[in-house]
Amino acid sequence: MLIPFAVAVIAGLVLLWPGGVPEKGGPEGVGFDRPTLPARVTAVQVVDCKDVNAQPPEQQPGQSGGQSAGAGGQDGAGKGGGTCKKATVEVAAGKDKGSTFTEVVPPDATRTFSTGQEVVVAYSAKAPKELRYSVIDVDRKLPMVLLAGVFALFVVLVGRLRGVRALVGLALSFAVLSLFILPAILQGSNPLVVAVVGGSAIMLATLYLCHGLSARTSVAVLGTLISLLLIGVLGSLFIGWAHLTGNTDDQTGLVHGLFPGIGIQGLLLAGVLIGSLGVLDDVTVTQTSAVWELKEADPGAGWRKLYGAAMRIGRDHIASVVNTLVLAYAGAALPLMLLFSIARSGVTTVATSEVVAEEIVRTLVGSIGLVASVPVTTMLAALVVSSDRHRPAAAGSPAGPPVPSAAGGAGGAGVTAGPPAGADPSVRTAVPVRAETEVTTRRGGKRRKPK
Repeated sequence: MLIPFAVAVIAGLVLLWPGGVPEKGGPEGVGFDRPTLPARVTAVQVVDCKDVNAQPPEQQPGQSGGQSAGAGGQDGAGKGGGTCKKATVEVAAGKDKGSTFTEVVPPDATRTFSTGQEVVVAYSAKAPKELRYSVIDVDRKLPMVLLAGVFALFVVLVGRLRGVRALVGLALSFAVLSLFILPAILQGSNPLVVAVVGGSAIMLATLYLCHGLSARTSVAVLGTLISLLLIGVLGSLFIGWAHLTGNTDDQTGLVHGLFPGIGIQGLLLAGVLIGSLGVLDDVTVTQTSAVWELKEADPGAGWRKLYGAAMRIGRDHIASVVNTLVLAYAGAALPLMLLFSIARSGVTTVATSEVVAEEIVRTLVGSIGLVASVPVTTMLAALVVSSDRHRPAAAGSPAGPPVPSAAGGAGGAGVTAGPPAGADPSVRTAVPVRAETEVTTRRGGKRRKPK
């Protein structure tokens, strides 16, 4: 059953593979569309805001607290006082390598600069020469690379070979996301179709890589696939029914402005599917492994007994994972929740506003698919492991009935007993018939000498 599915995924990758990111249709210079270069702060001076033509905080209604004011008076003439900082920044790469420009930091900015600090600058070719470069962020490569290295070290130390496989699977997931899913969506392909194909490719590659080619892994893949299908159907239904547009934040609006052809509503549903995939993998693999281990412990258990025992494990898993999923979404939307906690509107009005309703739909649809994956995967695993007639008996299990044999003792025919534990299974031991006769006479209540 999974072979046609894998073939369909490969065909989808081939048909939807992007030929390159198309030219943007929106205006230039709005932020992320500008090329970026590394730079370094060479000097920081404390100056009067009036001397650098910087506006005081109360006269900057559109200024973000996390961004600095423009250099060289690009924000207009100031009329008030205050203490500002003027940073001299040196471009470290590109055709203007070694050139410097100044960046003014207003007094209310949350981000400050220090001498020697590594920063990221954006370049705008159409701007005046003195305004072509501006600082947009801090260079965080070193702490991020160090944190990633610590994470990889812990995974390998604890997981050993399985941990190495997991890291390779993580790299494959990132490759599919960056080389296929994102460029295909930017190229104009349906975000939902791209997410289904890309998510399925990630699922197949990571699960089989980490857990091997086996019936156990195939059951986990099938359970994940069914749950993803349920999430897609419910997500499409409730996103349309609730009239959610998906355009609720600045990043989405920027993407829509640069690439008007991208379906924002489909992008929302694609995000729900991809976000749920990682948690689904955890649940389906755990439930499948639980069923297999229960079968190893009790080889004579039928599928009903296995299903009941594994579901008791699954219910504990559901109770913890659902809470984890909800808290993960709540943590991502914590600033939004803070804003609405001080709103004067009622709870119902706040909860049904689009920006909050989007998070609620995302959370509940993913949680429904997560909960459904437990009984679905457990049932599939119990049926598959119970139908396997070639599984070896566990150690200590009762031996089968004796098999008659022509070999016997002096008294005639005998029976052949199974080999002792650890012996060659092809060798059987002949038991004289008199021993069997003695056992029979004792069971019958009569004691007599064997013949």
